Amino acid sequence: MFPIVAKKELNSSVTMMTILAPFVAKKAQAGQFIIFRVDEYSERIPLTIADYDREAGTVTIIFQKVGYSTELLGSKEVGDSIRDFVGPLGIATDYTGMKRVAVVGGGVGCAIAYPQAKALHDLGVEVDVIAGFRSKDIVILEDEMKAVSDHFYLMTDDGTKGEKGFVTVKLQELIDAGRNYDTVIAIGPIPMMKFVSKTTEPYGIKTVVSLNPIMIDGTGMCGGCRVTVGGKIKFACVDGPDFDGHQVDFDELMSRNGTYRNEEAELKEAHKCRIQSMGEALIK
Repeated sequence: MFPIVAKKELNSSVTMMTILAPFVAKKAQAGQFIIFRVDEYSERIPLTIADYDREAGTVTIIFQKVGYSTELLGSKEVGDSIRDFVGPLGIATDYTGMKRVAVVGGGVGCAIAYPQAKALHDLGVEVDVIAGFRSKDIVILEDEMKAVSDHFYLMTDDGTKGEKGFVTVKLQELIDAGRNYDTVIAIGPIPMMKFVSKTTEPYGIKTVVSLNPIMIDGTGMCGGCRVTVGGKIKFACVDGPDFDGHQVDFDELMSRNGTYRNEEAELKEAHKCRIQSMGEALIK
């Protein structure tokens, strides 16, 4: 069992948790992920490592409560424990040769963009962070990202905070202004990563994306997380999760990620209905 030692609600749907997992913390690096199970009956869910403390033996995760398992995890409090917390999995991000980098995060993807920016900042790399959200109500990790970036740009779709517009607009503006990035790291919704990659491709700027396909075992055996990169089949759990954004078949990835959307919605609704009926029974 793995105890929850800290919990913070970042917005109405996104939670940050710190888990006591000494063996995972000992080897964790930016770009890697874990797989958790809340209890013995739960499904296996992958989450990217948001932070770690080797001395304290803790690993921090940030997740959006969008389905049964993440809502179940979100219902846990400090002092509770979860059944499984396996990792670190995947290949850590390779920062070799990076000197001037733009880290682009979208929505809850900023939870993954933040450790990337932090790792680069600690290496002495010049880092610009572009963080995009729909509106001011869902902005997360603003102060944390500012602290690890040379320049920080906050974008909102509706203009309620920071600048109005998409992250790709700001990225294009910075490229046009002469920011000679050697690398762009993009993490967020698949369409966002796709269009960031399209923005950088004409300039030949190396673009790294962190992919989130459907995943089961996390060891390359099930094949569920397969993605097409450069016309070849890769497995995100063992070959990634970082890939060359100019080589990824994003349309295929979006299609595969939507395979179980209806079943997920039905399970989530059924779960809510059971809770509601139990509450009504108690009232009666």
